[in-house]
Amino acid sequence: MVTLAVPGRGFRHGWVFGAVWLFYLGENLEAILRHPAGPWRDIGLAALVGFVAVYLATTGSMRQMRLVGPTRQSLIRVWIGIFLMLLLGALQYPAAGQHMLTCGVYIGATAMIGLPIRQGTIVAAVMAASIELAVRFVPGWHASGHGYALAVVLAGVATWGIRLAFDRQGRLVRAQHELAELAVADERARIAADLHDILGHSLTVVAVKAELAQRLLDVDVERTRTELNDLEKLARDALADVRATALGMRGISLPGEIAAARAALAAANVRADLPGAADDIPTRNRELFAWTIREAVTNIVRHSRARHAEVRLRPDSVEILDDGQGPPDDTNTGQGLAGLRRRADELGAHLVAGERGDRPGFRVRVEVPS
Repeated sequence: MVTLAVPGRGFRHGWVFGAVWLFYLGENLEAILRHPAGPWRDIGLAALVGFVAVYLATTGSMRQMRLVGPTRQSLIRVWIGIFLMLLLGALQYPAAGQHMLTCGVYIGATAMIGLPIRQGTIVAAVMAASIELAVRFVPGWHASGHGYALAVVLAGVATWGIRLAFDRQGRLVRAQHELAELAVADERARIAADLHDILGHSLTVVAVKAELAQRLLDVDVERTRTELNDLEKLARDALADVRATALGMRGISLPGEIAAARAALAAANVRADLPGAADDIPTRNRELFAWTIREAVTNIVRHSRARHAEVRLRPDSVEILDDGQGPPDDTNTGQGLAGLRRRADELGAHLVAGERGDRPGFRVRVEVPS
């Protein structure tokens, strides 16, 4: 008699779970078929078929309610189903007699799982009390009818427990959906912040150089040509950085790594001096310098116990200094300093990683030959 409406991507045909319990109506069918042929027998059979149809339709519609919570329309559907089931159950009385009380168990269970707890409890209690009174006062109904009232109570309690479990599961699913939406919003905010860090300074420089080129156009053609070449280079570099940011983990950008280093060092309570822009860095050096900053800052945050860090960025070199103790082992593989050294060797660059000579601390420097 219980319909289990599974939240999320559960079984879509909720009516099947209600249909599992229909075998209890077999005694109704048997009693109606034993009744002499005539109008009441036909009405009883039609009412029984209608009862099954309404029960399955009502319980099958509860899946969506379990997913999104009860709505006014869903509650109206359940109440209509309950009233129709009451009517169709009563129409079985002339042919089925006392056995029509079985319908009360289905009505009570449907109310407990489909209505608010208070309303469902009232319906189930009224059904149990009505059945108990009917068994006591309707002539010809014997004492075995008391079991129907107990069945309504037991079905209501069982359905209430199952309903609580699925309500909790439904709230969990909705909470997971909300967390997923928050994660998407956080990712959008991160991308927006990265794009701001990448494009803010670059576009400002582009605007300034464009204004300068416009003023120099009639004064110094060669200088204008130089400024326009710089504009093209800045635009291409900014476009490459935006593409790398849009690709996420498939790319790495120098401005993005500077922004990430600022956030990571601040989170680790490391005072940092970082470059404000990377516009002067040639395109061919940007990826290597970005990997260098990422690896060095990762070591600072994880191992160094540093209080201060500095990133010095030039067109042909990048140097990261800190006042900590450095990584425990500079021979590790993967994405450590050994992996960074391989990247530098592939581009003909020179990597220096070790203690600072001027003061306590660690230094990572990559220099690219001009």
